[in-house]
Amino acid sequence: MELTVYKINGDKTDRTISLDDSVFGISPNDHAIYLDVKQIMANRRQGTHKSKQRGEIAGSTRKLKRQKGTGGARAGGIKNPLFRGGGRVFGPQPRDYSLKLNKKLKRLARKSALSYKADGGKIMIVEDFNFEKPKTKDFLAILKSLNLSEAKVLMLTPGVDRNVYLSTRNLGNITYLNAKNLNTYDVLKANQLVILESSLKDIEEMFSN
Repeated sequence: MELTVYKINGDKTDRTISLDDSVFGISPNDHAIYLDVKQIMANRRQGTHKSKQRGEIAGSTRKLKRQKGTGGARAGGIKNPLFRGGGRVFGPQPRDYSLKLNKKLKRLARKSALSYKADGGKIMIVEDFNFEKPKTKDFLAILKSLNLSEAKVLMLTPGVDRNVYLSTRNLGNITYLNAKNLNTYDVLKANQLVILESSLKDIEEMFSN
């Protein structure tokens, strides 16, 4: 697939760039995408939820009333889960939600997500640029020039440019990533992928290894 390279002012250059069909032109595997996104979301969970069981509630262990003869149910203590302020039955406990997936499956999922975007015409190649200092206003001007002001954009760059990162972090519709750290979830969440020209090499090398 051939794509035109754009300038940051929105103009087309006279150059085109070819996307590797082994990365951007495969037949997508939906189940691999599902498993990878499931792992990403599960691994982001802290798993620190906690409620107190009856053995952790502060309170007396005195038996409230005699076992028989009261006409009501027997009760062993005030910390009984049936009483207000008692422990919780089968409440949440800290746990690790992380999942493990085969590396080949994760690679297939990422290539499938990229292929969906390429097939839908949702990939834009832009000339490399950098900022002398962080300036959100300047970055918004670039988005406006590329007609992406209202879109959810995933920007992939070669390495991490701190000034560009600081210029984008306050924008809720922009996700900024080093191309080598791209993941299936962020690719699918974005309406448009903006890939800096030199980062294509990083992406293709990542999948060739």
